[in-house]
Formats: sequence, structure tokens, C-alpha cells
Amino acid sequence: MTSENEAAVSAAVAKLYDTYPFPPEPLIDEPPPGYNWRWHWPSAYSFCTGHAPHSNTIKILDAGCGSGVGTEYLVHLNPDAQVTGIDLSAGTLAVARERCQRSGADRVTFQQLSIYDVGQLEDRFDLINCVGVLHHMPDPIKGIQALATKLAPGGLLHIFVYAALGRWEISLMQQAIAMLQGEHRGDYRDGVQVGRQLFGALPETNRIVKRDKERWALENHQDECFADMYVHPQEVDYTIDTLFELIDASGLEFVGFSNPRYWDLNRLVGKSDDVMARAQTLGTREQYRLIELLDPELTHYEFFLSRPPLPQSDWSQSESLLSAIPSRHACMSGWPSKSFFDYDYQLVKLTDPEYDFLSRCADPGITDADTVAELIADTDFTLDDVRSLQRRQLIVLSPTIPTTP
Repeated sequence: MTSENEAAVSAAVAKLYDTYPFPPEPLIDEPPPGYNWRWHWPSAYSFCTGHAPHSNTIKILDAGCGSGVGTEYLVHLNPDAQVTGIDLSAGTLAVARERCQRSGADRVTFQQLSIYDVGQLEDRFDLINCVGVLHHMPDPIKGIQALATKLAPGGLLHIFVYAALGRWEISLMQQAIAMLQGEHRGDYRDGVQVGRQLFGALPETNRIVKRDKERWALENHQDECFADMYVHPQEVDYTIDTLFELIDASGLEFVGFSNPRYWDLNRLVGKSDDVMARAQTLGTREQYRLIELLDPELTHYEFFLSRPPLPQSDWSQSESLLSAIPSRHACMSGWPSKSFFDYDYQLVKLTDPEYDFLSRCADPGITDADTVAELIADTDFTLDDVRSLQRRQLIVLSPTIPTTP
């Protein structure tokens, strides 16, 4: 049952997004450009397990789909999937339906539904996408627990929530706007007007003004973005400690953050062997906390949870690797070339042997092709070279020897 407070907050959130449908990306009459690998099932699954999924015919839930920006990608990036989108806001769902209809994303159904009530859906899902939603719920733990009940065994739950340390200026401005609105709080158009006037009145040297110009000005010229950031009626910002309280409460397994470069201690303190040695005596979560304390620019956490069993492949055994079938990663921009952008839009420069091997790999998603052993026969390309391509998410490996949970 939903409490009166939860119902009131949910109604206020729905009113915000009825007033300002979000995200406000334009509607287009073609598939959306580029990719987000987290929304591409084979890429996300390979990132989490080390190998390709056994099937791409899956069910996907976009929980809190908003105006359908992510939903549209989920449909187009996963041509064998059935997608369901749910959201509180009827106005925002109307935009989502039109967006998907216009771009040809026709394998999707929408339903006006709270995450708290997701149990009303009949299906269990292989991939649940919940981006920018849990932190706007009055009881995020109840929300993540509801989602966990709908995750199929071996499935992945992709979550995005706000990080407190990188959003200090947003929190201060939210409080200031609410104070100035007074009894008009909840009138979101008034909130945007007050916020715009306040930013205009503050000195150019003000820390909040400077921070907003550095980080947010390009997107906040749109009222929809400004309202979502500064006049939202409900927001929870996390630290590592409170984030893992949320994760632990889900009953699911933490697979990992989807931005591993940020969580690399070596990039921060690697110059000091002594500091690194001390840091490595800390537990994993303590190391995460140390990283965010030393680099408090992170504005959100993005990560995967799973419901076991989720078989893993580390490809340390030569026999398994030699028999695997490699295909090029689907999320690469600028291929074929020795220089292109990878799954995370980072520039890659291949050596000649790497380019030759990648050129002979199967196209993305093809599993009936040459094995690693066949591709490296009569070449100087080694298994360690293949492992390097896999670790860098440039190839996806399909095992022919069963993986272990």
C-alpha cells in the first residue's frame, strides 16, 4: 500500500512532469543518433559478464521512462526485444508515445504506472532501465525493492541516481528558490521564474553562478531542464555509504559501476606507492568512498545490479578463449578505421595487427563465424592481444564451452 505522503509526493512529481515533460529532446522522424551502450543488451551483458548473451530475444522495462528518450533507444538498439515503458505523468507519456511512433520504435507499450505498483505488470524482465527516477521517489528503497521483484534470473537492472558531492550548488539553489517561493511552492512555472530572476540577480563572482555556468548552463537554457534541476519537489542525493544501503536493500547483487575509469584509484594517487599501498588495505566500498572524497566532481552514480545466476567469463583459460567466437562490438563510431570512438565515445587508435584481427571478426551479433583459434592461426596475434581487445570492449566473445555461474 502507498502511504498518504508517498501519494502526495508522487502527485507533485507527476504535476511537475505534466507541466514540463522531461527530457525535452526534440522529436524526430527517424531513429535517434548514436548509441548508449548501457541500453544495448549485448553490450551491457558483455560488460557485466565478459561474454555475449545466449539470446537477444528479451523483455525490457524502462521504469520511469519520462518523455521516451531512453525508451526510443532501447527499442532501436535491441531489434529482437519487447519494451515496456512506465511513468507517473500522463503528459510526459503522451510525448513518449509520439516520440516512438514518429521514429518507428514500434515494439513498445506504455502504461501510466508508479514504480511502487510495478507488480501489476505480468512479465518479468531481462533488462530493467531506471535512469534518474529512484532519487525522485519518497521511498527509494521501496522503489528498488519493487523493481527487484520484476527482474528475471540472470537479468540486469541498470540504475542512475544523483551523487551529493558533485551537486552541492544545485542543492543550495533548490533550497533558496523554495524559500523565496513560500506558499507558491508547487507552482513550477513560478519556481522557474524565481530561479531565473535569482540567477540574474546574483553577482558574476558568486560560487553558485560560476558553478552553474561551468557545468549546467548549456542544458538549463531550456525551462524543462531548469525545472527538473532546481524546482523538483522531491530529491535524494547519495554518497557511497547511502548508495550501498540502497543497493543492499534491493536483495540483488552489485555487478559494478558502468564508468570504471572514474573508480580507478591509480589515476588519483598512483604517483605515491605508499598512499596506494595504504589505500589498497581498505575494503572495496571504502576505496570507492575515498575516490569520491578525493574527486568530488561526480554528479551521479550509474551501475548494474543482477539477479543470480549471472555466469561470468574471464577468459583466463586458453582452451575456452581459443574456441570462442569473437564479433566486433556494436557500439563503435567511425569503424572501419584504425582510429575511431569506442563504446564510451573514447578515441581508440589500433595497431596494424589489432586492426587486421578486428577486420576479420564477425559483424556485431553474428555467432556462427570463425573462432579465435581460426582467426589467429598463422599470425603473430596472441591470446593476450585478444584479451586486450575484449577488456577494452572492442570485441564481444561468444563462448562455445559452457560458462560457470
